[in-house]
Amino acid sequence: MYEAKLKELGIDLPPAPRPAGSYVPAVRVGDYIFTSGQVPFVDGELRYKGRVGADLTEVQGYEAARICALNCLGAVKEAAGSLDGIERIIKVTGYVNSAPGFTGQPGVLNGASDLLGEVFGEAGRHARAAVGVSELPLGAAVEVEMIVKLKG
Repeated sequence: MYEAKLKELGIDLPPAPRPAGSYVPAVRVGDYIFTSGQVPFVDGELRYKGRVGADLTEVQGYEAARICALNCLGAVKEAAGSLDGIERIIKVTGYVNSAPGFTGQPGVLNGASDLLGEVFGEAGRHARAAVGVSELPLGAAVEVEMIVKLKG
């Protein structure tokens, strides 16, 4: 059902990005999957780099967060075998590489949250933290991680 929804929305789910360090893209513990932080990689290339509010607009940050969420879902699919086994998105944490004085982190993270709502409907509604930081790995604009509950 969720895999079909992605197709209906014209979204191609990327495979889980290869880690840039000594970690795995996601870990499954019982009925839960915890993803590692995902940055806006598209086809192995960092699509959005720099500080939101200086180098990038909030709209570009929103798009970056959406890509990060797709990469998280790619990691979830790799760990679970299919997105159709998802019961609910539990928590999303997002980090925004922010220019001094930029306070639009919630709007940026809506890129991830809106995507999850489009794909999962009510099951995509989640708790969230949107955090502004001074730097992110590789100079990425946004990093997103999530916790997902699978059907028992």
